[in-house]
Amino acid sequence: MSDRQSFERLDAEDSLASVRDLFVVPDKVIYLDGNSLGALPRATPERVRALIEDEWGVSLIRSWNAHGWIQYPRKLGDKIASLVGARPGEVVAADSTSVNLFKLLAAALKLRPGRNVIVSEKENFPTDLYIAQGLTEMLGTHELRMVTRDELIESIDDDVAVVSLTHVDFRTGELHDMRELTRRAHESGALILWDLSHSAGALPVDLEDAQADFAVGCGYKYLNGGPGAPAYLYAAERHHDAMQPPLSGWMGHVAPFAFDTDYRPAPGIERQLCGTPSVMAMAALEVGLDILLDVDMDVVRKKSQRMGDAFIELVGEQCAGLGLSIACPTDSAARGSQVSFSHEAGYSIMQALVARGVIGDFRAPDVLRFGLTPLYLRHVDIWDAVAILKDVLVTESYLRPEFQKRQLVT
Repeated sequence: MSDRQSFERLDAEDSLASVRDLFVVPDKVIYLDGNSLGALPRATPERVRALIEDEWGVSLIRSWNAHGWIQYPRKLGDKIASLVGARPGEVVAADSTSVNLFKLLAAALKLRPGRNVIVSEKENFPTDLYIAQGLTEMLGTHELRMVTRDELIESIDDDVAVVSLTHVDFRTGELHDMRELTRRAHESGALILWDLSHSAGALPVDLEDAQADFAVGCGYKYLNGGPGAPAYLYAAERHHDAMQPPLSGWMGHVAPFAFDTDYRPAPGIERQLCGTPSVMAMAALEVGLDILLDVDMDVVRKKSQRMGDAFIELVGEQCAGLGLSIACPTDSAARGSQVSFSHEAGYSIMQALVARGVIGDFRAPDVLRFGLTPLYLRHVDIWDAVAILKDVLVTESYLRPEFQKRQLVT
């Protein structure tokens, strides 16, 4: 990468450049943390204001019908389905990723009687492991088998009911081959559940093509739904009628407002609902989804790969000998929309970067993680971020006392 001007030329030719204007990006900030919390869409405050003042404020409880509040989980689910290669009626927006994991893992175990093992990676996102641990301990008849990535295939045997994996590794950004692992799980008679939190909205996902059984994901990363945005779950239509929801809440009842004493599951994906939807959060999430539905995910993916390759190349050129080690795949086809580096002082380095306006994040034990969100990130931001990273390392400004103090959120 020759100079900053070459990055400026890439931005001038970028077909996604105008999408940046749809987001609030603060001045003098290079935001490389969209894989933790997406930036604010400019239209979100007005949408939430209208819901609060014009719908809740004026129509009050009539808004459930008059403004379609009750349809939000299915409506947003169908929009998310378009982003993850699912059919209408196979996705519903609801609850949190953790709750949805519990629901689908429990349902999957019920669908595979006589098999008592959940397989997952030791390096999977911790909440995925915690939920599986809690579920198996509660049941007392099942176990969680945690293995390394290299051991995955051989670990899927006749005892395995469900394989639970995250599509993109949250630390390294390494991308699983969804189609191949799904095929291998099915060959052994197991089901498979994918966590799409670090891939949906950042790269093309095709659950139907992969023949995946189940999936979950969050709404606040690449979907730009805001902090704590509703999550979503996917279940292939072929499983709907046989699935028994472990959380049989009133919104998953066939007739919620009949107020029957006994639970009767709704048909299709809606039986996976549980409690009342968070309407304001759903409205905010829809704004982010609508932006994504107007862009070509193949174009988004190509820009992401180009920026990731440039970031890695620049760090290799500018930061050689300064203690950084690459902690992500160098092949962009094997990498999600992030780059990662390790350093023994990773936490304090990231704090020093944030103080300079380069916002990434840190993942224990030593990983500096930089998310690449093509919708609002420019190529020139990559050049500038690496220049600041080099300065932080050369000057050792990260050794200052204020950068050593650990915050609750890293």
